[in-house]
Amino acid sequence: MTDHPLVTTQWLADHLSSPDLVVINAWMPPVTHPDAPSIYPHAHIPGAVFFDVNEICEKNTDLPHMLPAPHVFSSAMRKLGVGDGQTIVVYDDFGFYSAPRVWWTLKSMGAERVHVLDGGFPKWRAEDRQVEDIAPRRVQSHFSSRLNHGAVADITHIRKVIETGSRQILDARSTDRFSGDAPEPRAGLRSGHMPTAKNLPFTQLIADDGTFKPKSELFQIYQDAGIDLEKPVTTSCGSGVTAAILTLGLTVLGARDLALYDGSWSEWGARDDTQVVTGPAE
Repeated sequence: MTDHPLVTTQWLADHLSSPDLVVINAWMPPVTHPDAPSIYPHAHIPGAVFFDVNEICEKNTDLPHMLPAPHVFSSAMRKLGVGDGQTIVVYDDFGFYSAPRVWWTLKSMGAERVHVLDGGFPKWRAEDRQVEDIAPRRVQSHFSSRLNHGAVADITHIRKVIETGSRQILDARSTDRFSGDAPEPRAGLRSGHMPTAKNLPFTQLIADDGTFKPKSELFQIYQDAGIDLEKPVTTSCGSGVTAAILTLGLTVLGARDLALYDGSWSEWGARDDTQVVTGPAE
C-alpha cells in the first residue's frame, strides 16, 4: 500500500480486489446546482459505497454539512462497512470536489490510511475502466472515531488567529468572491474575506487533465499565494468543502499543523459581528 495522500487510477485498479480496501464515492451537489443527481446509482467504481456529505453531518445547526459528532460518524461508517485498519480510497463524480472533504473528515476522525483518487471518476471513465450500478453488500465494521480537535477550526479559533497572527489563513474561493467583486452563491452572505486571509482558488491546483499538478508546481503556487509551508495554515472556503482541496495540496507538500475552518464563509459571512474585508489579499 502507499503512504501518499493521492493514488492513481492504475493503482486503484490494481488493488480493487484487496480484502482490506474500501472505496468511497463522496457525493455533494454543487451549491449552484443543489438538485443535481448523483451518478452513483447508474455507474460507480466496483465495490464503492456511497457517502452523502449532506447526510453524514451535524444536523443540529443551520450551517451546511458540518462535521458530525464522533459517535454519529462511527455509526455512519459502521453501516457503510468502513472500519478500523482498512485502506480507504475516496473519489467523487467531478474529479476534485467533495472527495478531499471526505478524506479530511476521515483523517480528522482518526482513520490512518485514507487516500483520494487522483482525477476522480472522470479520469476513471475516460480510461474506460470497469464500473457497476449495483450497491455492494458490505459487512458492518467497527469504526473508532478519535476526533483530532486540532484539525478542526471554529469561529473562536479564527478570531484568535486574526488577532494574534499565529497562523496563516488560506481561502479556496474564487478571486472575485474573495475580493467581494462577485456575490456569494448562498443567500444572505456578505461578500469579501476575513482579515489577514490569503487567497488561493482551489482550481489552481488542478492540471488540465483533471489530476493534481506536480509537487514542484504546487510548491510555487502556494508560494505565490504568500504561504510559508513551514508555518501553520488554516484553510477556508464557502462551506468547508473546497478548503479540503487546499489542505490536501498542503499535505502532498509535507506541510504540518493544518486546520480547516468548518463553518468557513457560510458562518463568517452570515454574521453581523465579524469583520469583512474587500479587495485583494494584503
